[in-house]
Amino acid sequence: MAPSALFLRFGAALAIGFLVGMEREYSGRAEPRLLFAGERTIALMGLFGCAAAMAADELGAPLVLPLLLVPLWGLVAISHYCRTREGDAGMTTEVAALITTLSGSLCYWGHLPLAVAIGVITTVVLSLKVELETFVRHLTRADVYAVLKLAVITAIVLPVLPDRTYGPPPLDVVAPRNVWLMVVFISGLGFLGYVLVKVVGSERGIALTGLVGGLVSSTAVTLSFAQRSRTQHAMARALALAIILAWSVMFVRVAVTVAVVHADLLRLLWKPLAAAALAGLVYCAYLHRTSAPMEAEMLVANPFALLPAIKFGLLYGVILIVARAAQMYLGDLGLYLSSSISGLAEVDAITLSVSRLSRGGAIESVVAARSIAMAVIANTVMKAAIVFTGGDPALRRSILPGLLLVLGSAVGAVLLM
Repeated sequence: MAPSALFLRFGAALAIGFLVGMEREYSGRAEPRLLFAGERTIALMGLFGCAAAMAADELGAPLVLPLLLVPLWGLVAISHYCRTREGDAGMTTEVAALITTLSGSLCYWGHLPLAVAIGVITTVVLSLKVELETFVRHLTRADVYAVLKLAVITAIVLPVLPDRTYGPPPLDVVAPRNVWLMVVFISGLGFLGYVLVKVVGSERGIALTGLVGGLVSSTAVTLSFAQRSRTQHAMARALALAIILAWSVMFVRVAVTVAVVHADLLRLLWKPLAAAALAGLVYCAYLHRTSAPMEAEMLVANPFALLPAIKFGLLYGVILIVARAAQMYLGDLGLYLSSSISGLAEVDAITLSVSRLSRGGAIESVVAARSIAMAVIANTVMKAAIVFTGGDPALRRSILPGLLLVLGSAVGAVLLM
């Protein structure tokens, strides 16, 4: 091995150890206690792992690596035993040191990107102690069950589903594994937003609640704050800010969904989505300057449950078939009509369905982009209807200019496609 490559690998092992050790040293200052190892010790452990891997390679004896690591890890075990007797039963630093040692070995074996990624992830996890503990304290039994069910549908159900279609057109667009993959994707995206609400706290401010809540469900944000406006008349502008902010996040969410399923389609669709999101953000900036700050808490239920996930999968499959049939028998006009009707109730399913059909070549990209844009516009109109039928008159007046700005931008961009 060239000396330059060798020095690079040992240097990476040293850098990983120093990064992890620096975090441990800082954490030890924040919580005064007997520190097992700081930046120097853990940096040296990274070097030790790299050197042990080199020794095993040079001697042609793989068993040399564990033989060299056993004494070092024995010292770690002794240190943990001593600290446990003094009342400190935690072993986070010891585990971090062991991971750093193995990362040093990975550096010598040439897995530099993986070793660096492990080192960075380890440091991030260590530094998020307070945030993770806060998140866990706010967990409920329902949240734990939701995580387990999400893991089951991802790791157990998804791999065993057949990856083939059944029946003649338009039934030939539905493959069970692809349908369930979209269920996992949307459920995971919604669950991510729910986790963010748990981490940052929905009481951190109405604007932040609208921003993060839009990842879970912009419809839920709209309904919640429209109802709240009936009892908090003076906060109409602040509530309008949260609602339109959630709508803007929805446009970004649709863009991410399309990018995951059919990235090329986003090249056509990004203009109406960006225009609508930008218009919403501009109006939000205006409302922010003219509305009083408000601490608000929105109750957001866990977005993942097994029965709704199954219903979404069925809805996605049905819309996939309907969209294909509409395009086959009624042409582009039929697809536009079905997209608009579907968008009134659910924008994710029609977005996934049309994106999937476009990727398979069943629908032209321009037609698919217009269909999704029309679904998004219809969904925005439906949420506006929630505001105008269930919100306070002051909220309606505050929402109306932003609604017209968002819809006008989106429709104008669609007409120019």
